[in-house]
Amino acid sequence: MTNHSDQTFQNLSASDFQIGEYDSCSFIGCNFSNLNFHGSSFENCTFQDCDLSNAKVYKVTFQQVKFLRCKILGVHFNTANPFLLEFKFDHCQLDYCYFFNLQLKKSQFLHCRMLEVDFSQADLSGASFMGSDLSGTVFDRTNLEKADFREAVNYRLDPEINKVKGARFDLEGLPGLLGKWGIRVG
Repeated sequence: MTNHSDQTFQNLSASDFQIGEYDSCSFIGCNFSNLNFHGSSFENCTFQDCDLSNAKVYKVTFQQVKFLRCKILGVHFNTANPFLLEFKFDHCQLDYCYFFNLQLKKSQFLHCRMLEVDFSQADLSGASFMGSDLSGTVFDRTNLEKADFREAVNYRLDPEINKVKGARFDLEGLPGLLGKWGIRVG
């Protein structure tokens, strides 16, 4: 297994990627769609303008990893190594991803498109969804205490089956909280 530290990788394709340990590395403009990352670990790394759609992340380590303007469709993050798992997504497309049962305290999903994402049974306490489109996203027995939904749109979550104490919402988000009861706002 190769070790990489403080390196920048640009315009790589899936066939160029080497399984290994990456510390403080940057990936810019890479196409890793359908790549099997099994056996790799990423610590303090940044992915910028990359495509990771349908990537396989079974047992992959992600510690303090940032994704900026990336396309990440259908990735099962719930199969990644859960130890010290920490993400920041900014202006990413995360449609059809799975975060089932993960500890994602204080993770950031900023200005992302997140269609049909599954956060069932995840711990998202203190997480931020500011400015994200959460159409069809599933929150089922999810810990959303102190989560920030300001400027987020199209979310629907049931306060009776999710923990929402201290979470922040805009007035425009009330329909997403009250929809279960058929209450219309405005």
